[in-house]
Amino acid sequence: MIHALLLSATTSLLVGLALLMAWRRDRAQAFSRDLGVAFLFQAVAPLGFLLWNAHPQPGPLRALGVLIMMVSGVAYLSAVLAGCARLAGRPPTALQTGVLFVALLALLGGLVTVDVRWPPIVAATLHIAAGAVATWWLWPRGGAERAIGPLLVLAGLCQYTTSLFGLEYAALQASVVAGVRLAMGLCILFAALQRSAAQVGQAHARFVNLTERSHQGVGIQRGEQVLYMNPAARRIYGVGDNGQPAQRWRDATIPAEERAAARERHRALMAGELEHAEWEADRLRIDGKALRLRFSAWRVDWDGAPAEQIVVSDISAEHNALQESLHRATHDALTGIPNRSALLQHLHRLTPVGQPFALLLLDIDRFALINDAHGPSVGDEVLRELARRLVQHFDGQAHVMRLGEDEFALLAEDTQPREAAAALAGGLRRLLAHPLPAAGQTFYLDVSMGIALHPATAADPERLLRAANNAMRQAKRVPGTSEQLAEERFERGSGASLAAEQALRAGIQHEEFFLVYQPKVDAANRQLLGFEALLRWQRGAVLVSPVDFIPAAERTGLILPLGRVVLDLACRQIAAWRTAGLAVMPVAVNVSRWQLLDPGFVGLVLGTLQAHGVAPQDLTLEITETAAVQDLERVRERTETLRAAGLVLSLDDFGSGLSSLTTLRALPLKEVKIDRGLISPLPAPDAVAVVRAICTLARALDLGVVGEGVETEAQAAVLADCGCDALQGFLLARPLMPEAAAAWLQAGAQPAAAAA
Repeated sequence: MIHALLLSATTSLLVGLALLMAWRRDRAQAFSRDLGVAFLFQAVAPLGFLLWNAHPQPGPLRALGVLIMMVSGVAYLSAVLAGCARLAGRPPTALQTGVLFVALLALLGGLVTVDVRWPPIVAATLHIAAGAVATWWLWPRGGAERAIGPLLVLAGLCQYTTSLFGLEYAALQASVVAGVRLAMGLCILFAALQRSAAQVGQAHARFVNLTERSHQGVGIQRGEQVLYMNPAARRIYGVGDNGQPAQRWRDATIPAEERAAARERHRALMAGELEHAEWEADRLRIDGKALRLRFSAWRVDWDGAPAEQIVVSDISAEHNALQESLHRATHDALTGIPNRSALLQHLHRLTPVGQPFALLLLDIDRFALINDAHGPSVGDEVLRELARRLVQHFDGQAHVMRLGEDEFALLAEDTQPREAAAALAGGLRRLLAHPLPAAGQTFYLDVSMGIALHPATAADPERLLRAANNAMRQAKRVPGTSEQLAEERFERGSGASLAAEQALRAGIQHEEFFLVYQPKVDAANRQLLGFEALLRWQRGAVLVSPVDFIPAAERTGLILPLGRVVLDLACRQIAAWRTAGLAVMPVAVNVSRWQLLDPGFVGLVLGTLQAHGVAPQDLTLEITETAAVQDLERVRERTETLRAAGLVLSLDDFGSGLSSLTTLRALPLKEVKIDRGLISPLPAPDAVAVVRAICTLARALDLGVVGEGVETEAQAAVLADCGCDALQGFLLARPLMPEAAAAWLQAGAQPAAAAA
């Protein structure tokens, strides 16, 4: 009996392990796992039988044997049903299998308590029932799977032997059941192999279907031999459907200069040094046509040996379109020569490495006349012909580019850039000495040339272009074809102007401007008569002089918002002094020519006075003599309106060179201020005579006279003697901050005050 039980346990153990190994190789076959576990449980049952049979009397070992047989049998049946269900395509849940196990265990456990003869009979019956269910599930599937159910039924029938005929037939029962289970295990293994083979076949069919219908080329290559090419790959390379791939494939399809790199990449993939590779490259069709392809490659197993699988996409159309786009982006549409973008690429390539070169920008003089006289189409023809001649003439000597409407560039890479620039300019002069034929006519052209040298002029592309462009503008001042070598002042000047403009805008926005107040005193007794408000700019830690920012403000038109700032600050300060209980005296502000020409200026002045509650007579507007002379009619109209409103008008810088009696008579002035250029020579006799004449003229016109820029007592004495009414200058006081000016107002005479 021992040998029969050992045979049964060994058979169940080996079949169970074989099924588990089959599952480990193919995890998709979960039924082989369940059935393998069932056989392993069944391998434990003979041990329980031996313990039960070896101890006829009730005791712990006999009870343990019953427990082992009962648990192993229930676990076997539960796992068998789960495996057969999976095999039949009815996978159970873990809960269902657990409920079945508990129910069967409770059933057999209850029978054991009634009569120990019942559990073997019920277990055999359940085994037969499980076989019947498995037969019902698996019969339609045919083949080896159909035999599993009947074998389960047969194993269950064999288990009736000891119950019907006694324990002396236990060895026979164990031997027969072992044989049945061996047959059932072989059927299960065969089913697993069949299913794995079917899955492999399906995977192969899918691979073939995917690759054969793929729009991407797929190839398998080993060494120099192509083992497989799908239709897309054959189409890309021009290989006929029935044609054999070339044995020397790389030599046939890869340009000679790239073959060594291709062979090295293949070697690295085959050796496992490179897991995956992606690249783009130029390739050749079998007929020699050029292609642009994108590749992806890795190592695979092909017929038992390593090979390289390559996926290839034909991107020739996209590549050519991209190249065409790049060409359009870097070439002029009208002339076909490189454009400004190409020039910038050259400059960014050459400047970092310090490569010497000469850059010549040229602009056609009066080209707009050609368009106006003959039309844009003729102008375009002239530009095309000029571009053609430039390329032809400077071929091999310089790069020729068109930068804009009538602007071209020549760039010569040369270790002697100054000599190269001279050669370009001379060649251009000789070229333009001959007329250009266009649209059945001939045209003589003049050009202005700006020349910049690298690295002498500048070291970076932007500054080089800026310097050459400014030099070209300087050359335009000279009639005819001319050239101008870029100088540092050209590049610096434009940059400084732009920086000043940007800083001015920011300064106005951030309220960086303030006023200081220079006293104006009586020439006879030095008593305070009023103030002149002077604008100052505190830019960070730097105090910017008006000499630096006022011209920039007038040039850029920022003088208008700056003038509004001055009016607002002055009126705000007058109102503050009055609120503080001080006896306010008139404050004068300077008004530029552009403010006087602004139609809204009068309204601005009156509105600002009203907004701050300031009386018109408390504000004096100082008009420059230049503005009054150049725009007399418009200035007179606006000043009369302002004078009628009660404002005081003063003519500043009188005697600076544009003095006119007509101006004095035409404008509603109250006073004139003698220019400091006439004050500084005093007390020289000729200067005294000029000042005396101005004072005599002013008295005849009933105008007050102010001498500004007074720095010495001698100057002050002469001015008082000549009939000057008021004095202003450093001798009397420097411009004062508002607090110091308030002290003057409070004292009514000159105090000691800090200068601003």
